[in-house]
Amino acid sequence: MKKFIGKRLLISILTIWAVITITFVIMHSIPGDPFADEGRMPESVYRNLQAKYGLDQPLFDQYKIYLKNILKGDFGESMKSKTENVNEMITRGAPVSARLGLQAFLIAMVFGPALGAIAALYQNRWPDYLMMIIAIIGISVPSFVFGSVMIQFIARNVSWLPIGGWGSFAHTILPSIALAMMPLASSARMMRSSMLEVLGQDYIKTAKSKGLKNFSVIMGHAVRNAILPIVSQMGTTISGLLTGSFVIEKIFGVPGLGTFFTGAIINRDYTLIMGTTIFYSIILIAMLLIVDVLYVVVDPRIKLGGSN
Repeated sequence: MKKFIGKRLLISILTIWAVITITFVIMHSIPGDPFADEGRMPESVYRNLQAKYGLDQPLFDQYKIYLKNILKGDFGESMKSKTENVNEMITRGAPVSARLGLQAFLIAMVFGPALGAIAALYQNRWPDYLMMIIAIIGISVPSFVFGSVMIQFIARNVSWLPIGGWGSFAHTILPSIALAMMPLASSARMMRSSMLEVLGQDYIKTAKSKGLKNFSVIMGHAVRNAILPIVSQMGTTISGLLTGSFVIEKIFGVPGLGTFFTGAIINRDYTLIMGTTIFYSIILIAMLLIVDVLYVVVDPRIKLGGSN
């Protein structure tokens, strides 16, 4: 296990370095200037701004300084905010995005596999058709469309559901559901397919022939094995929820990292864009590492050393 985790950690560190490098190069390759929209300013003020953020230095020197600061955990100063640096903005927005993403993840991982299992147990009957209609809609319709529809037809008619903002638990319900719909639908379809395959296996028939109750067979044997593909996709699911929250946070006025990121793009705040991108990458890569280890723990048939 230690060798496995060590190898994954090394790969994760190299991946994070690659993300930092690529993000830095892209940001400095974009035509224009972060201060181009500030209006006409004296040349001396412009040069002082360039010097303050190190933009007057050679690109490789800027890269070395930025990489050194990243290793210290310093994402730099925002080029637009006058009151907060990038670290402070991430510290303020990350808990909000994490709460929203976690709630959406729980909704998707609880209801998705449950709907898929029900569909498989009632194959070619009305519960199966109903679950699959829900899954097709969830996969086909973007999350921001769900969000807009819920604001228009649900929140306006349900007084205790706020249309936007952040504060109480009620503010998290609609954006969490909108964000969860696509991974919920995807996991439901995957669970249905996996469950149908498992139910046809010989060990399920053997368990039933031994007189085990149907509930015990389904929960103790079928669901446990059918859910393995869902576990392997958890890292991708979390990735989709985090990146998908950008638009949802903007629609519902949620003060999370997604709102900061989209605002940074509009304002061309290079340091904030790079800081949020790298922060997201670190979180996602850490989640993928955890899922890799969790998958090995859940399925003992997988050998860490790569043997059969």
